[in-house]
Amino acid sequence: MARGRKNTDEALLVTLACGATVENAARTAGMSVRTAQRRLAEPAFRKRLQDLRTDMAQRTGGMLTAAGMEAVKTLISLQDAAIAAPVRLGAARTVLEFSIKLRETNELAERIAALEAQAAPPAASVT
Repeated sequence: MARGRKNTDEALLVTLACGATVENAARTAGMSVRTAQRRLAEPAFRKRLQDLRTDMAQRTGGMLTAAGMEAVKTLISLQDAAIAAPVRLGAARTVLEFSIKLRETNELAERIAALEAQAAPPAASVT
């Protein structure tokens, strides 16, 4: 593969992974729409695109997780009596809503794990 094609393919991949239309991604990558469509018809290219999207989603989730503790601290600090009542009310509602959602999510995860364990075929015994 020529160096130029590699660069345009990478630009096309990144732009598509970020949600651009094929037309806009092709323009950004400096190629025709038809060339972009041909690339998308290639299974290896589609696999690279899916892998890139997955990686971006995982990194985004990691960043949100890291920011979560600071966000919770902010919500808790907004409950200080010195802060206006409407702000405190909003912070309290948010903390309660998220704590309920977190508890429900954890309970569902436990139930799904239990169902998966029940549905799993028994391990073959070695005698």
